[in-house]
Amino acid sequence: MYDENATLLGLKKDINEAKQGEVLYFNTPTSGLRKFYIESYGCAMNFSDSEIVASILAEHGYGPTREMESADLILVNTCSIREKAEDTVRNRLRVFNSLKKKKPALMIGVLGCMAERLKSKLLEQEKLVDIVVGPDAYRDLPNLLAKADDGEKGINVLLSREETYADISPLRLDSNGVVAYISIMRGCDNMCSFCVVPFTRGRERSRDTYSIIAEATDLYERGFREVTLLGQNVDSYKWTSPDGAERVNFAQLLEKVALIHPNLRVRFSTSHPKDITDEVLYTISKYENICNYIHLPVQSGNSRILSLMNRTYDRDWYMQRVESIYRIIPDCAISSDIITGFCSETEDEHQDTLSMIIWAKYSMSYMFFYSERPGTPAAKKLVDDIPEEIKKRRLQEIVDAQVHMSLDVNLLDVGKIFKVLIEGDSKRSEMEFKGRNGQNKMINFPKKENLKPGDYVMVRVTSATSGSLKGEITDIL
Repeated sequence: MYDENATLLGLKKDINEAKQGEVLYFNTPTSGLRKFYIESYGCAMNFSDSEIVASILAEHGYGPTREMESADLILVNTCSIREKAEDTVRNRLRVFNSLKKKKPALMIGVLGCMAERLKSKLLEQEKLVDIVVGPDAYRDLPNLLAKADDGEKGINVLLSREETYADISPLRLDSNGVVAYISIMRGCDNMCSFCVVPFTRGRERSRDTYSIIAEATDLYERGFREVTLLGQNVDSYKWTSPDGAERVNFAQLLEKVALIHPNLRVRFSTSHPKDITDEVLYTISKYENICNYIHLPVQSGNSRILSLMNRTYDRDWYMQRVESIYRIIPDCAISSDIITGFCSETEDEHQDTLSMIIWAKYSMSYMFFYSERPGTPAAKKLVDDIPEEIKKRRLQEIVDAQVHMSLDVNLLDVGKIFKVLIEGDSKRSEMEFKGRNGQNKMINFPKKENLKPGDYVMVRVTSATSGSLKGEITDIL
């Protein structure tokens, strides 16, 4: 999973697309309502969770605001994947507490992974918040707020084996009305030694298929044209109907969502190399509206380090999966997550990771050096023995390798024509649109009359950088 301190190259991956610390809101009249302000950090699962929280709050008399000074409730949806991410949240909480000194009735709450991990410390030792709510306890938020109104500290960080929030229709916060996330599962059963997710989000459980289809159908009917199916490990999605008559795996779910409408694009994130099957790959190749893009975190290119990470695959297994992807989906783009400087990593093992970037031809990667997290198997059993200056040097070498590879991959697209979904105005110019092709590459191109976000166009690529493409419209679909 991505965190705000990872070094990012190229396009943002779907599951991590929102900006760090982004203020989320939706366009709803707020007159007479108590107002909430929410910031989200970390992965797209957190941003998706914030939309669930917004829906719960809306049912209990709260409306959104973009201005924290006018809020009655400030919430921070947090990430615990690295220490610096937690430090960032603490700094924001101190800012909010400065505001509370001027506005004593203001309530401050922490949601998500950091809430679960640092519950009592945030409430009692540091006294930075009034409520602490874990990822599986958002339904209890109104009750906790009522307790806080009465002067009590509210806390619920219990993890659940059943909660999927399947019956809650998320409020699409700060949405462009074109792309949306759909959470298909929660938690994680993989015990990667460096990762806190199994401890902060609990065991893996899949949402029922029909609620996912209903949500995707509703989004399409409301004008959305792209959905990203989210999970810590989407390939292990599995749902069985209550009567046991129907069993749905991830490949079958992908197909069901793709069949909603040919104009509804489907993406997903994140895949685990040990679980992604040829059935999934053949399903992607079968349907034009399932994007030819797979985020396949490698973490390390060395088999010994992968074993220490408890990734449950080795270098050869990973390479075989990449070969299968390119064989079944020849024009697929693959991106990755990479950790450098893991416990006891040697220079030769670092070189294995560098060589994997080149061999796999990643279109982009999320790259960061190892940050030990308390409570993880690595923190308990391994020694974080790589000096920080070496970690930083290795990280820079990985970034440099990925920059060159991203540029090489993108230059191959010059002259090609892609189907592009218009997402909105380019950041570069109001005279240009931006949109992604099926390989998840952002393309900027001059506007034409009578086009709007949500429309599909064919775009010829005219130039490329390591991070994006530039093009021109050749046809309107």
